[in-house]
Amino acid sequence: MMIRATVLALATALGALSLSGCAVSRGQSTVGEYIDDSAITTAVKARFVEAKTVDASAITVETLKGEVMLAGFAKNATEKADAERLARAVKGVKSVRNDIAVRG
Repeated sequence: MMIRATVLALATALGALSLSGCAVSRGQSTVGEYIDDSAITTAVKARFVEAKTVDASAITVETLKGEVMLAGFAKNATEKADAERLARAVKGVKSVRNDIAVRG
């Protein structure tokens, strides 16, 4: 009974992923790329939360085909640079576009 419920849940999840149009509409070619990009975004955000030099709540992170896009506001140029450095250090990141504005 438990195995049947697990198999049904897995089949439902896989079906939802395969029918998901968001990966294709964002320009990604596979569900795998979408999952990889989500993992990269999560890892970058986690590093921001762990870092004492970056205000994670003031910076948004998006990832598309391994390119990380940072936007939002930093208190100074050091915070902006730290955010980019932390993002570049995440496994799977191919490039970083840093559109963070420095509030001055």
